[in-house]
Amino acid sequence: MAEAKIIDGKAFAAGLRSRVAEGVAALKASHGVTPGLAVVLVGEDPASQVYVRSKERALVELGMNSFDHHKSADMTEADMLALIDTLNADPAVHGILVQLPLPKHMDTQKVLARIAPEKDADGFHVVNAGLLATGSPGATIPCTPLGCLLLIRDVLGRDLSGKRALVIGRSNIVGKPMAQLLLQADCTVTMAHSRTKDLAEECRRADIVVAAVGRAEMVRGDWIKPGAVVIDVGMNRIPAAEEGKTKLVGDVAYDECAKVAGAITPVPGGVGPMTIACLMLNTLTAACRAAGAPVPAEAVA
Repeated sequence: MAEAKIIDGKAFAAGLRSRVAEGVAALKASHGVTPGLAVVLVGEDPASQVYVRSKERALVELGMNSFDHHKSADMTEADMLALIDTLNADPAVHGILVQLPLPKHMDTQKVLARIAPEKDADGFHVVNAGLLATGSPGATIPCTPLGCLLLIRDVLGRDLSGKRALVIGRSNIVGKPMAQLLLQADCTVTMAHSRTKDLAEECRRADIVVAAVGRAEMVRGDWIKPGAVVIDVGMNRIPAAEEGKTKLVGDVAYDECAKVAGAITPVPGGVGPMTIACLMLNTLTAACRAAGAPVPAEAVA
């Protein structure tokens, strides 16, 4: 059997960002509105600083406004909630993103719940989760699952009806919303997790496998149905062959699975670039909704 098609998330994300930039320019021209995202970073976590810088750079590149709020780790929860209230009330801010993790003295759920649902750029608010779960219009879709769905449709086409899909992992950030998106696309969806019995057999039935369980190379080649589409959300660091070095791998044993799958995302370069591109898309979508303008087609499940 031929090697799997490698799903180039980096190239797809570049195309999506280009389309978002066109949407930003069109919204400015038609309504005089510039989409704006407020990014709140508390503390000095190095990984968070890298993520935030890349998000802020992307906003500027696409012609959006970036409102940066970098706060010290001793910021009080009360001050954080007051900042979110201010951003909620600011008409120039269409999306709010609080970079996680927050310091331990802050209640993450309380902070995220304070964000106005229509400005929830990450799609984590319980109102957006409820809208997505009930198939109601107006949901902001979490960035990583939305990116996965766009990649799946790029391979299989928009019509996914009747496909068997397996989502491995049940997090509120990826697993649960991913399952909801696939259900809305008329797939037959199974959710698996750490306590699933005979996970390999569940995988062998699936036309689409989305692995988001956080365990390095857990999904093996002999688990994959020939020709299946495999989307690997995992990002795990493991020791490399060279002593003292590490390498980045996904939740899928890539070399094994690529021999069986029809299409597969690599790590890195697969799902990762889609997350920031979809954050830009969500910010544009929020600005369109606020202005009463048509939303981008890709932002609607």
